Amino acid sequence: MKSKLFFRLFALLFLINTFTNTARSQILISILLGDKLNSGAIEFGLTGGYNYTHLIGLKDAEGANNFNLGFYFDFRIKNNWFVYTGVLVKSTMGASGVPVYSLNDLNLDSTMVGGSINRKISYFNVPATIKYRFKSNVFVLGGFQFGLRTRATDEFTNTVNSDDDLVYKHKTKDNYKRLDAGLSAGLGYKFRYGAMMNIGVRYYYGLVDVFKTGPDYGTNSSLYLFAEIPIGVDRKKRPEKE
Repeated sequence: MKSKLFFRLFALLFLINTFTNTARSQILISILLGDKLNSGAIEFGLTGGYNYTHLIGLKDAEGANNFNLGFYFDFRIKNNWFVYTGVLVKSTMGASGVPVYSLNDLNLDSTMVGGSINRKISYFNVPATIKYRFKSNVFVLGGFQFGLRTRATDEFTNTVNSDDDLVYKHKTKDNYKRLDAGLSAGLGYKFRYGAMMNIGVRYYYGLVDVFKTGPDYGTNSSLYLFAEIPIGVDRKKRPEKE
């Protein structure tokens, strides 16, 4: 039985790796296979929410507001202990208010004088944490998070007639390392009836300088406010006692 379950999990991850061009493909795969994966030993579903990100160590930069979307797994180890993982397929790190720099174009440089940069670095982020759920349904988790950088953009903004009405997007993914890693910890609450969803907060503290070379230095950090909805669970039935 377990071998079939892990085979389905492997197949799911293979399909997700194949169809990573859009978040819509991820959600479709989740809906199609979710009821096959949810069981007493594994909970599977969609996760999403708001995250406030910052590049720690980057001078004169501010935080940025973003949204994230993905899926999660709760693997029960024993009793109330779980391995919590998954993939945030839409997960943007970065900062706002970054000072402008030269684009080696006289017209662009003169146009952007006095402006600022919204720095967006997109990742596939994978948490690898241990979760403990108390009898009160409050849970805590801690461990690591790993990121795979997919793209990056510096959005130059300036004001001409109204706030930030002038925008220039400069692709910058080659400036950043492909991999990111750091520590992750959080707490939340699991609703056992009705929607049977999880809500919580999680903090990520990066340990890797994201820049490849150059004078800039910065490590990712992100505060996540999330909601998780299990897929394929019969919400009309009372859950079994744990």
